[in-house]
Amino acid sequence: MISNQYTVIDFETKEEVICAARGKFRYMKLDEKSSFNRQLTMKTKKDVKIVQISPKVGDNVTYDDAEDIQVIVDILPRKNDLERPDVANVDQVLLVFSAIRPDFSFHLLDKFLIIMNQEGLSPVIVVSKIDLIDEHALIFLKEKLHYYKSIGYEIYYVNSKQRIGIDTLTHVFQDKITVLAGQTGVGKSTLLNALMPELALKTQEISEALGRGKHTTRHTELYYIHGGYIVDTPGFSKIDFKIYKPEELKNYYHDFIKLSDACKFKSKCLHISEPGCGVKEAYELKAMLDSRYENYLSFMEDIKSQKDKY
Repeated sequence: MISNQYTVIDFETKEEVICAARGKFRYMKLDEKSSFNRQLTMKTKKDVKIVQISPKVGDNVTYDDAEDIQVIVDILPRKNDLERPDVANVDQVLLVFSAIRPDFSFHLLDKFLIIMNQEGLSPVIVVSKIDLIDEHALIFLKEKLHYYKSIGYEIYYVNSKQRIGIDTLTHVFQDKITVLAGQTGVGKSTLLNALMPELALKTQEISEALGRGKHTTRHTELYYIHGGYIVDTPGFSKIDFKIYKPEELKNYYHDFIKLSDACKFKSKCLHISEPGCGVKEAYELKAMLDSRYENYLSFMEDIKSQKDKY
């Protein structure tokens, strides 16, 4: 979207159509079940409310081409709605972590996986800068990450500057909208440029047309890549999950849910001090990565200690 003009890709013709948005989108009355209605704090609820809504990158819309100017007439319900980047209906996130500089963080990985689960996003873990780490240290890191692979996560190892491992990623984009995420310095922009060398030129052209630097403009766009689309941003930076009740945390751990079948108190077990806990047993028997359970306990304390926001 630029200057209230929206580029819409027609599902049938695959052609790009420039549309304007109807004024009715500015304010919409939402009920508690609306996909546009979000809980922001523990004290706020998804009550009926009137909020400002505009089409955003990733939205599915209907448009009217009967007039000289095509107009977006409806925004279809969103399956997710991210803030940074400002994009909707994302299918997956490439979680980029560097092997070194900065060091790989399992604490941050587990936090990101919780957020992905909350938003209904499929994470793909990408480990960058594998050329900068000692061979033995890389083997050790891969051994620890094997736990995540064993519970269903895809993991790829790349050296973006030399394009090592980039080709192994191309199939993950098919029929999906993808964004990148990761802490500063892990190489998100380098990875994006390796995946789409032409993207740097396109974004520079846009920046020049707008008369602003590409890092200060709010322009966001989807680009076609290997059968899908990728958001032209180095990733979202907001990494705080919104969990208000301690008992909700375990619901975002796929491996814990499976292990809880062996818990004495089943779904009511918090996996902390309860007797006969399948999750604690797996931790004590080294059947799961130590940091996986220890990070869970850390997050639980964070949730318990957070202050109510109004």
